[in-house]
Amino acid sequence: MSTLNVTVQTATVVRILGLGFLAFMVSMVLTPLYTTLAYRGQWWKKQRSTSVTGEVAKVFQKLHAEKHKRHIPTMAGLIFVAAVGIVTLLFNLERTETWLPIAAFAGAGLVGLIDDIINIRGSGLGVAGLPSKLKLLLTTIVALVGGLFFYFKLDVASIHIPVYGSFHLGWLIVPLFVLVVVATANAVNITDGLDGLAGGLCSIAFAMYAIIAFLEGRYGVAGFCMSIVGALLSYTWFNIFPARFFMGDVGSFALGTALGVVAMLTDTVVLLPLIGFVFLSETGSVILQVTSKKLRNGKKIFKSSPIHHHFEASGWPETKITMRFWVIGQVVGVLGLIVFLVGRWL
Repeated sequence: MSTLNVTVQTATVVRILGLGFLAFMVSMVLTPLYTTLAYRGQWWKKQRSTSVTGEVAKVFQKLHAEKHKRHIPTMAGLIFVAAVGIVTLLFNLERTETWLPIAAFAGAGLVGLIDDIINIRGSGLGVAGLPSKLKLLLTTIVALVGGLFFYFKLDVASIHIPVYGSFHLGWLIVPLFVLVVVATANAVNITDGLDGLAGGLCSIAFAMYAIIAFLEGRYGVAGFCMSIVGALLSYTWFNIFPARFFMGDVGSFALGTALGVVAMLTDTVVLLPLIGFVFLSETGSVILQVTSKKLRNGKKIFKSSPIHHHFEASGWPETKITMRFWVIGQVVGVLGLIVFLVGRWL
């Protein structure tokens, strides 16, 4: 490699890392402003009282009753959504690489924000947030708009399968895009249940995708991913046990949506279940629990779901669960990176 190429690559790496550092600093600056508003406005999250299937969530209430007595504000996802938005709009806005992920990031964040506001303001009326079906519809609309842009404007109609190669889908890429984005958004939302859990896991996943995007020469996408990593490191600093605040749906939906979009943009959607294995496991545990209750007359597989609550109910300290899930996230993230490299090499 020539000296010129090395210099250019070095400059690119510095720029990508710089975007992450800048997002970290912006997030740090915004945190005191959010904290002041959140505590003054009493943005306390209302504790859920029922499970997905409708019965009283006794185990969950017992595990988290003390935490909710502390009045921890929610909607802190506003911090990193704003930080990433500012950095991307000012320093990393490219039509073919960052228009789609930043728009989806903000759009899904808006849906989550509406849900959070209703959760906070409707606490005295017994309203926990947007109805689940309406929330699903709104996130699907965001994904559909993104899918149409992906197909018609970015002219993408195929996916890459490791070893096999390119698989042409044509217009079917749109429903696949919607499925991936909506599923990932909900998976991250489900995982956001313990102090530091979702923030740490998303930092790992986006770091892996930053490397993948860089190796593909998609430097704008790599910069976007690193911006999220930087902003999330700032958020996680305050969200680790005992959490000062929660990201809320504005944060979890924005992160999950962006992760799905990035997987599609880097043409590594097949690797997403591996890199996001913990998110997949959390969602799978909920599906298994609900299915078991319906087919086995209310009998449960887990003490509580998602699965992190099962371990919590089994006596594991919250910090132990979070850090072990982080370790799993790191291992599967590196494994996904290995599969990516081997698949492209073969």
